[in-house]
Amino acid sequence: MKSKDSLLAGAGDNTRLAHLGHDPMSYHGFVNPPVVHASTVLFPNVETMENRGQKYTYGTRGTPTTDALCEAFNALEGAAGTVLVPSGLAAITVPFLAYLSAGDHALIVDSVYTPCRHFCDTMLKRLGVEVEYYDPEIGAGIETLIRPNTRLVHTEAPASNTFEMQDIRAIAEAAHRHDCVVTMDNTWATPLFFRPLDFGVDVSIHATTKYPSGHSDILMGSVSANEKHWPRLHETQITLGICGAPDDSYQILRGLRTMGVRLAHHQASALEIACWLEGRSEVARVLHPALESFPGHAVWKRDFKGASGIFSFILKAGDAAEGRKKAHAFLNTLSLFGLGYSWGGYESLALKVNLSDRTIRKAPPEGPVIRLQIGLEDVADLIKDLEAGFAAAASA
Repeated sequence: MKSKDSLLAGAGDNTRLAHLGHDPMSYHGFVNPPVVHASTVLFPNVETMENRGQKYTYGTRGTPTTDALCEAFNALEGAAGTVLVPSGLAAITVPFLAYLSAGDHALIVDSVYTPCRHFCDTMLKRLGVEVEYYDPEIGAGIETLIRPNTRLVHTEAPASNTFEMQDIRAIAEAAHRHDCVVTMDNTWATPLFFRPLDFGVDVSIHATTKYPSGHSDILMGSVSANEKHWPRLHETQITLGICGAPDDSYQILRGLRTMGVRLAHHQASALEIACWLEGRSEVARVLHPALESFPGHAVWKRDFKGASGIFSFILKAGDAAEGRKKAHAFLNTLSLFGLGYSWGGYESLALKVNLSDRTIRKAPPEGPVIRLQIGLEDVADLIKDLEAGFAAAASA
């Protein structure tokens, strides 16, 4: 395996995805790792049991199947270690619980994933953590918000639903001058298009439910940490008793093999549709970082290697009532685009974004925000579906 590891270190993304995380010769040559179901693990003697002197000791602490997926993520992220958790939200909450204590202050980007905000405003506050939200485009200016008791800065780029970009390196450098942990939700880009730890982030978070799975049938999250912060993260996972299931890990590992190919299709299709939407008179703005018209485009172009398949647009409307009516008509007419949460699967999805929880970056005034997940369908067919939606909105 040493020669293979050396070869993979300089290989392309798709080559790495096809081979990371498993050595077939370790399991009689079978290409895919076995699914090991486990709770109890037996020990050869009392001494080994007392000293935990073997690799596997109990199902919650890992199996060959979950380890294969963790090893793949470690390689993709450049991480010291990865933990698997049952959902993308758990991938955010577990590191928060790992690094924050009563009396601490946490800085959370205002454009954060909504369930994360709910966790911060409820459980974290009940635990005595003070939460403050900041503008996603603050950059190095975040240093003015850091207090003596600030312990964690949470980032997400692009932002949920409105896709503001963040200067991750500048934020991380400012935070580290005050010994803060920097976490990042990198679900949109995946490690193929952005590697947070390379930009100073300490803990990289992913809803592997999305692109690593790719088929809308698995719930899981991953958390990958650098060497300094890995021990605390791992200890917290064990203390909380939270772990990823072997069957789900197998499915995510299987999904990883084709993630690069799928992302290329998602990216190309989404950009084509985003450009088409920019030419529609019904659209006020398209919120996609890879478009030159987008305010954060320069940051995206500088730091990211690609764009995934999810973005938003603002539907023109005179007032809130008209906007609601047009958005409902548009969405209810769609056929190929399903109405559903999540994204990253093979099917296209659409929804009307709720931005009522924002405290700084509030909803745009031009009209309702419609989020699109562009799947693996043919672009021409998706455009026909959107055209039908616009016709219905115009008649509403």
